Amino acid sequence: MLNPEHLLTSYEISDLPKGPWLVFAPHADDETYGMGGSLLRARDENVDTHIVILTDGALGGESDDLIYVRRKEVQQAAAMLNASSLQLWEEPDRGLSLRQELVSRIVKTIEETAPASVFLPGPMELHPDHRMTAQLVWSALQSIEEANCPAAFSYEIGVQNPVNLFVDTSKQKKNKEALMAIYSSQNSENNYEELVISLDKGRTFTLGSEVSYAEGFYRFSRQQLQRSLREVTHEIVDLYF
Repeated sequence: MLNPEHLLTSYEISDLPKGPWLVFAPHADDETYGMGGSLLRARDENVDTHIVILTDGALGGESDDLIYVRRKEVQQAAAMLNASSLQLWEEPDRGLSLRQELVSRIVKTIEETAPASVFLPGPMELHPDHRMTAQLVWSALQSIEEANCPAAFSYEIGVQNPVNLFVDTSKQKKNKEALMAIYSSQNSENNYEELVISLDKGRTFTLGSEVSYAEGFYRFSRQQLQRSLREVTHEIVDLYF
């Protein structure tokens, strides 16, 4: 017998994870495309949010001043989100690797920010920087004493990943569209805005008809954080078989 659906996904919406939040995004725009609706809710519910953008995004277009443009875009987005802090680390685009120096920097940022919830990209994202960001943050979380370790959540950016928690973003749809529109340098490369809204719509498949749009997350347990992200991801996928 195969596992029933409720062991693979959630059938109800959840409250926002506890704040403060610390969001790690590989590129400027991923925080918005991936969880912009939830960040807008966090803003409106007075949850402190901190955003770290790991790469310079230099390969996301043809403009000669693209790094500068993307820096300005994310600064505008962070202001709209009323983010408590924004860090731009400007690592080389498509150049992230599992370096101890970068893991240590993430650990230090977590310790200084003292978040209740940390967000990382889903492990089954397509872009290698997305997946590497997940591994870097995961390694950092494993380096923190359990008593001080925040809750860990993965979020979806471009494709569906394993999820076990949904945030209702129906009321945030229009504001999320306005937030995404800030990233004109990226929206001119593809129809990202339409694709993201479609992903948010698709995530309501198991939710009530009153939920028009939702963002999906996976909350990892303390026990899962003791093991490798690869092993945990395989365990989640094995539930389907």
